[in-house]
Amino acid sequence: MLTGEEFGCLFDTFERTAFRLETLAEYDVEEEREEISRFLAGEDMGPEWDDNPWVRSMTDKGKQVSRVHVLRSPLTDYLRYELAAYPGNIKAGESIGIIDLAEQDVDGLPDHDFWLFDDRDVYRMHYTSEGRFLGGELLPADRLPEYRGYRDLALSRAVPFATYRERHH
Repeated sequence: MLTGEEFGCLFDTFERTAFRLETLAEYDVEEEREEISRFLAGEDMGPEWDDNPWVRSMTDKGKQVSRVHVLRSPLTDYLRYELAAYPGNIKAGESIGIIDLAEQDVDGLPDHDFWLFDDRDVYRMHYTSEGRFLGGELLPADRLPEYRGYRDLALSRAVPFATYRERHH
């Protein structure tokens, strides 16, 4: 399993595409805790909030970054925070879709997160029950068709983030 910096290096080394399926209602990311507190207190989130530099570091090199977030409203505080940050990710070039299981049933998706890099390397993400990242497990190549199918299903059923936001504001 790759953890921390090792996993982070994958975002420097992929060549064309990175796709993420997100499934948790809460992620416990130490680096986000202060920012979440500021968000929940209604404070200004600063310029990085409006144009995510991490996403931009990839898209400025012509790489495509996309995700589908599978969630269920009503949203947790964490999801309210994360979705509020998505416009900055989108401005930086990420494509984001939402599947709200309170609005549609989607059978056939896994109940765990994964990243698919360049359509050839799939990492299953492992988390504690509280949402703390344990590591990314590189799955064997024979699992690629299965995870490509999950990606294609998620993309076909997802609502563009802007559409989702219009419906829920």
